[in-house]
Amino acid sequence: MTISGANCAIVIASIMLLGGYLRLRRSWRIVLSLLTLLGFTILVTPEPSVLRSAVMATVTLASIGAGRPGRGVPTLLFVVIGLLVSDPWLARNYGFALSVLATAGLLVIAGPLCRVLSQWMPSALAALIAIPLAAQLACQPVLILLSPSLPLYGVPANILAGPAAPVATVIGLIACLALPVLPGVASGLLALAWIPSAWIAAVAQAVSTLPGNRLPWPGSAWGVLLLGVGTVLTLVVVLRGPGARPARWPVAVLAVLVVGLGGYAGSLIGTEIGRAVSFPANWQIAACDIGQGDAVVVRDGDAYGLIDVGPDPQLLSTCLATLGITRINLLVLTHYDLDHIGGVDAVIGRVDTALVGVPENAQDESLHARLTAGGATVRQAARGDSGTLGGLHWNILWPIRGATTMQVGNPGSITITFDGRGIRSIFLGDLGQEAQDALRRVSPPGRVDVVKVAHHGSADQSPELYAELRARVGLISVGVKNTYGHPTNKLLTILASVGTLSACTDQEGMSVVAPGADGALVLWTEKVAARGPPGSPTETPAALRMS
Repeated sequence: MTISGANCAIVIASIMLLGGYLRLRRSWRIVLSLLTLLGFTILVTPEPSVLRSAVMATVTLASIGAGRPGRGVPTLLFVVIGLLVSDPWLARNYGFALSVLATAGLLVIAGPLCRVLSQWMPSALAALIAIPLAAQLACQPVLILLSPSLPLYGVPANILAGPAAPVATVIGLIACLALPVLPGVASGLLALAWIPSAWIAAVAQAVSTLPGNRLPWPGSAWGVLLLGVGTVLTLVVVLRGPGARPARWPVAVLAVLVVGLGGYAGSLIGTEIGRAVSFPANWQIAACDIGQGDAVVVRDGDAYGLIDVGPDPQLLSTCLATLGITRINLLVLTHYDLDHIGGVDAVIGRVDTALVGVPENAQDESLHARLTAGGATVRQAARGDSGTLGGLHWNILWPIRGATTMQVGNPGSITITFDGRGIRSIFLGDLGQEAQDALRRVSPPGRVDVVKVAHHGSADQSPELYAELRARVGLISVGVKNTYGHPTNKLLTILASVGTLSACTDQEGMSVVAPGADGALVLWTEKVAARGPPGSPTETPAALRMS
């Protein structure tokens, strides 16, 4: 959030120190800093957050040069007003908003927080905690709109990763400047800059896999308002400090916070207890709630298969951590759309065997190379391939190896079935109606218990295929309020007409299927809102038994 401002400060400080070492006059140091800042902005591209940082740094340098150093908050307000007047659309840009809020948090909150914390710890440690905490508190109400959750380890992660940022910035900038004239030296510097960059990435990856790394929070306007009010009330209590004189209204504020936090903690504990009690221990299929994309786990005992990885590594990591999965024995990447492969970083180095389709470009081949470098055996899959996952037998029905059409893209989605332990399932990737009908002709799938519905429930479906499958459960991996209108009424009507109960991750969250007694199925959903046929909505319990 504040990395653009920090980088600009690092660049300017470096130039000013270098100018002082060379005994340049202050005016020349300021001019050199401005020129370097301009080049740095062009190099990293003038995105809204970078633009805010660069303009603010320019105003600050100009005021220093004029002998009238400005104060932080007035300078920030002057720059924000000026930028919004020149481009009002910046007001709708999340990067710009977060940059402004993070800077405001550092200017307004960091100092008081540091003074309060220094009463219990050394001043250096207090500052180390106060800086990322202030930025996090200021930005969190807006971050809720991007991800309706609270990062539990955000501040510790920033404390660990923060010191590496200036090192990577300075070395990387020097390498970029040296690249045109001294490519050999630049290559060495870039390799050196990789070390702090890798540390930052390692911290992010490690934190994203920790249990409970994000706590749920409402993502609506009410959620933003509630968090904003709670943050202000908390600061009112905390920033008074232990030596402040008692007053009635801070006591009332503290009482409101205790009741609110107690209620929130109670709801989380109650939810986790309810999940632990109702979650089927013998689950076999779990559709992760990863937004508009696919990531479905198939399991037998300690053997795990994963069909696609969704659009976001962090969301996938959260799902895998929730399910207690550390190793993927079989990874299936049905095709190369971002909503099916974007989260692959979450499983690199954790995969035994990967089944992939025909690569369409060098980027796809690079993905194969990354999986291989992480220790996976990568195989191109096609009709006729088969194998086992624990006690489950899997079989590839589509695409046809060597065919002249429908080998890549949505029509070429790898379609796989799993059979065993009382459940037969099929995963259709993003197949459209034409490919689904072709699948029926060359590889009739027959009856199944569970179908992973194709293409997030789009209208491009074959009623004949779903009539042949006659699945008891249809899993639809779909994003909340997605712009595609998924799942469509056409698809929901098709499922209802053949007696298939749909479970959609946008409304139900994670959806889990387990074998029950006497051939029954148990459908467990994270939220109580199972979707019925169009026009006749149904509400089911979190655990549903179906014969």
